[in-house]
Amino acid sequence: MDCNHIISKDLLLIDALCQINRIKSGPLVLFVVDANDRMVGTLTDGDSRRTLISGGSINDSIEKVMHRDFNFLRNGVDDDVRHIQEQKRKKMKLVPVLDENNHIVEIINLERFITRLPIDAVLMAGGKGERLRPLTEKTPKPLLPVGGKCIIDHNVDRLMLYGIQHINVTVNYLAEQIEEHYREPRNKVKVRTFREPKYLGTIGSIKFVDTFYNDTILVMNSDLFTNIDYEDFFLHFQNNDAVMSVAAVPYDISIPYGILDLEGCNIKGLLEKPKYNYYANAGIYLVKKTVLAEIPEDQFFNATDLIEKLITQGQKVIRYPLNGTWIDIGQHDELVRAEEVAKHLKSI
Repeated sequence: MDCNHIISKDLLLIDALCQINRIKSGPLVLFVVDANDRMVGTLTDGDSRRTLISGGSINDSIEKVMHRDFNFLRNGVDDDVRHIQEQKRKKMKLVPVLDENNHIVEIINLERFITRLPIDAVLMAGGKGERLRPLTEKTPKPLLPVGGKCIIDHNVDRLMLYGIQHINVTVNYLAEQIEEHYREPRNKVKVRTFREPKYLGTIGSIKFVDTFYNDTILVMNSDLFTNIDYEDFFLHFQNNDAVMSVAAVPYDISIPYGILDLEGCNIKGLLEKPKYNYYANAGIYLVKKTVLAEIPEDQFFNATDLIEKLITQGQKVIRYPLNGTWIDIGQHDELVRAEEVAKHLKSI
């Protein structure tokens, strides 16, 4: 929590102005607290100027000039994604989250972050990237640069943009390089790495992540280049009350010939240059934490195996249509295409 935005009501307006002046970036607003650290008001840069213009003094107490009718969210009551969306619609930039005693437990910066999603993330980064050799002979594919930044960092940074604080990476091939890459926090978020002793498929290694803090978990391949809207993905998952959601990209097949509809050797009809529309698995999933019990310990297990297992059990698995940029960087031409897209795609 950024304490630069918190100030005591017992200080003077001059103290508030000095503190506002020390805010290097972001909204110029202070949250005023009493001697028991309970929030009692707000004071902005504009409030301070208007006070002085109207005849106030820099020696006036903050309590005298602060706003007592202030905007906030209540922790565990109305601090979910939908209420954060409401704050965005109100053009709020900095939103305090208060506990039942009005103590500030969090400050949500809606200038810096799109939202705050209550999910944990796991990025699978154990593959050898053999189709990208010789680039991956000494460098794991997730650390290959795209647009001046590692492939995996594009994904980690985008997750953080959506307020995701618990980010995990499972590693295998050249694991020590990725471990070293995330030895220090990235943008104040600790990215935890976990080794799989052998390659366990596209989701099997998730069993090595020792702690999950939320009931919803996002699992994705670390070598994707995408601008998926994680907030919309999460809300779609929540609204449909599913146990698993599979992000999917449109995939069209056009046949440039007239296709015969046959019954034996008899022609029953003719389809002229038909076009078929499908959805392809994008390698990005949302799952309920309870679903992890269906993944076997220390066994090769793909995400597609989990999908089939849940469907067989009669559990609800849904598709989320991913519209936007999505590149699975598995071959050299896809790496070149991602590099080109990165020049024109902002905030990925």
